[in-house]
Amino acid sequence: SLEELNANFNKLTKLPETIGFELINLKKLAVNSNKLIFLPRSITHLTSLRVLDARLNCLRALPEDLENLINLQILNVSQNFQYLQNLPYSIGLLISLLELDVSYNKITTLPDSMGCMKKLQKLSVEGNPLVSPPAEVFEQGLHAVKGYLSEKMNGGHKSPPKKKSWVGKLVKYGTFSGYTLRGTSNGEREGFFISEYRSIDGLASPRHIGMFSPRRLFSPGRYFTR
Repeated sequence: SLEELNANFNKLTKLPETIGFELINLKKLAVNSNKLIFLPRSITHLTSLRVLDARLNCLRALPEDLENLINLQILNVSQNFQYLQNLPYSIGLLISLLELDVSYNKITTLPDSMGCMKKLQKLSVEGNPLVSPPAEVFEQGLHAVKGYLSEKMNGGHKSPPKKKSWVGKLVKYGTFSGYTLRGTSNGEREGFFISEYRSIDGLASPRHIGMFSPRRLFSPGRYFTR
């Protein structure tokens, strides 16, 4: 009957392989600030899960079949630093996801499938050596990022487009206003966080956050900026 499990700030190197088959009512799993290398594959059976916080670990990869987490709303796998280099295609099939934080990893490319994430409202990717989408697309905000990935996903069925800048095409979104998106008159809620690290409230003790501040861990030259 367990609905919430908090195992933050320990020295865990692995979770039970059967956790996904046993904690079937789990809604929140917080295992940040450990030494986890992988998350067990059975975790994709936690269909009631709404929050998964696995930041500040040593994750090499995420499980496939993430699309089975049909109720997941918040996913934080940030600050796995040099270990996490790729995101599975299935991450774009999380139909209920509202917030995704993959900042401060080694990710170079976002999966094209993320263009399908209609409910996604907040995306944080700073501190990664991203190549795709390109910087000029990120500067236009979350709408532009999803639009770029969606068109790229369908690109295989089209003839190669003429060389042109995305800036003029995407500037119409007008959702980006510097480092954090602010509310607009039409009630726009979507946003893209570019350089300000924000933890998810309630998942880690505030007194520890300063220890892991990106400003202490990275020189200014390595931030993803405008």
